[in-house]
This record gives sequence, structure tokens and C-alpha cells, in this order.
Amino acid sequence: MRTYVPKATELAPKWYLVDAQGQVLGRVAARVASLLRGKQNPRFTPYMSTGEHVIVINAAKIKITGSKLGSKQYHHFTGYPGGLKTKNMQPRFALQPEAVLRDAIVGMLPKTTLGKHLARNLRVYGDDKHPHFGQQPEAVS
Repeated sequence: MRTYVPKATELAPKWYLVDAQGQVLGRVAARVASLLRGKQNPRFTPYMSTGEHVIVINAAKIKITGSKLGSKQYHHFTGYPGGLKTKNMQPRFALQPEAVLRDAIVGMLPKTTLGKHLARNLRVYGDDKHPHFGQQPEAVS
């Protein structure tokens, strides 16, 4: 018996809507990363994108547990000597709650070109409004 490998033309993209209000940051990120990979799909293939798109709303209303808000740091290197920029989570979450959630989700994806492709299928919004009604996203609890 031969192993079934789906072709890219056989995979129909599906859109999911995740409401992050009142949920814990890491748990939402793990669930969304799994949806982006397509692990719930019976045609899941580890080296292929199954074409899943995820819309996350209410990113500004997520819960951050423990002392992460004051102690977690984000590092960015500019490429120049002495160019390591460090920012705490608290001011970053106050200004860009979408970026905090997006970084948590993208950090759980593969660190390959596949992961970069999957990250393009993620849309994160701070409030409950999104412009993707035409795609008829399926709500995920």
C-alpha cells in the first residue's frame, strides 16, 4: 500500500475565527499555531501548508499570567555593534497587543520557510472588528 500525499490543488483553504478575550496568552497561541499548521486536518502533511487561515480578534483582552508582564523581555538586534534593543512586555503590550500575541504564535511555528509561509496566513486584531467577512470564517471556541 502506498502512502497518500495530498497535492496542493486538492487542499481547499479554510478560515477560522478565534476570540482571544479572557483567554491565557500561551494557550491561545498554542491552539492557533496548531490550526495554522493544519494538524486537525486528516490530510495533514508535516512539510506542506494545508492552506488554513486564522483570524484572531480581541488580542488586547488576553490574560497574561504570572510575572511575565513585568519580567518578560523582547530582544531585537539591529545588525550593528551595540545594536541589541531590549523591551519589556508591559509597555509593548500597552502599545501593540497584537504584536505580543503574534510573536507568541509565530514562535510556536517551524523556524523554516514553511513557518514563514504559515505566519502569512495569520491575522491578529486588537478589537472585535475584522474585514474578512467574505471568507466566512468558522468560529473556534
